[in-house]
Amino acid sequence: MRTQVGIIGAGPAGLLLGHLLHLEGIDSVIIESRSRQYIEERVRAGVLEQGTVELMTEMGVGDRLHREGLCHEGVQFSFNHQRRRVDFKQSCGRTITVYAQHEVVKDLVAARISTGRPLVFDAEGVSIEGIDSTRPTINFTHNGPDRIIECDFVAACDGYHGVGRPAMPESILRIHERAYPFAWLGILAAAPPANHELIYANHDAGFALLSMRTPEISRLYIQVGTEEEIENWSDDRIWEQLHLRLASDGFKLTEGKVLQKGITPMRSFVAEPMQYGRLFLAGDAAHIVPPTGAKGLNLAAADVKILARGLSRFYKSGRQDLLDRYSAVALRHIWKAQRFSWWMTQMLHRFEDDNTFDRLRQLAELDYFTSSPAAMASLAEQYTGLPVLMD
Repeated sequence: MRTQVGIIGAGPAGLLLGHLLHLEGIDSVIIESRSRQYIEERVRAGVLEQGTVELMTEMGVGDRLHREGLCHEGVQFSFNHQRRRVDFKQSCGRTITVYAQHEVVKDLVAARISTGRPLVFDAEGVSIEGIDSTRPTINFTHNGPDRIIECDFVAACDGYHGVGRPAMPESILRIHERAYPFAWLGILAAAPPANHELIYANHDAGFALLSMRTPEISRLYIQVGTEEEIENWSDDRIWEQLHLRLASDGFKLTEGKVLQKGITPMRSFVAEPMQYGRLFLAGDAAHIVPPTGAKGLNLAAADVKILARGLSRFYKSGRQDLLDRYSAVALRHIWKAQRFSWWMTQMLHRFEDDNTFDRLRQLAELDYFTSSPAAMASLAEQYTGLPVLMD
């Protein structure tokens, strides 16, 4: 099989890249190690920055997003038994949209299939060779036979545990990471959201977040220890902690049947450079952010927007200057998102070694940025999405 760009991974990054290339008339093959059902049902993030919504709209894959997505003009913070609101629209003129990642994936898979370009599920034994040549290959098996894709370029959009990053020489790869001393226990509940906007809660018992997926489905989180086992958390215990941590100004949480629950560790991770030879990393293959800042999917979209622009210039003019700058341009945007996600995380969570100074500092910080117009504008600008600076 011969193509111009071989894409490993059919998550948001790989599917967005494939469609952007299709719109530019650039051929690609996407391979995915999981089944279509798995990737379309896998529960992940649900907050889209305005820039991501605009990108999907421009790509022609935003119809269902605009019909079913929940547009939010602000976000709320609960602390000291009170709630305060940051108005995005007033502060920076922008919004966010709540639309689950697996719904984004469904839309992009359908769009990919409609183009007739190859999308292979259940690929096994994936490996990459020749990334320092002009003809790299992706090797895999599918339904028995060995397959080889000959490419001009390889885009590894295959997540943290994928084969893309390990294919780069260890001598050039630099890893920057921070593991946080807590995790998020998240539930999906058949309960109408108790608030029309997200609520981030800083409580003596730990962090909590009220979010949603639809007008009938709530997504809720609480901070737990890194060694916690989900078996130790009954539904009643989870609801008890959510009621405790989200309580403020007479707020009443809506309960419902717990549909899913799980525990996710918290970490920050960046690998650089994001390119070597004809191999490019995008999305979780190159970076992970704690979900407090709602940046994961949005960073993947920013990566592929930058990469697609470089590939388009290469195939139109033969110029490789934008491709050569891909890593530098993407990392400039990524580190701003990492800083924001870290800031939100350290301000809202309880740390094991916190003392009274740390606790009172957190509360003062929350008090400041929810009462200062300048601070609220800064938060709104970052939460709704900083522009991707291409040069």
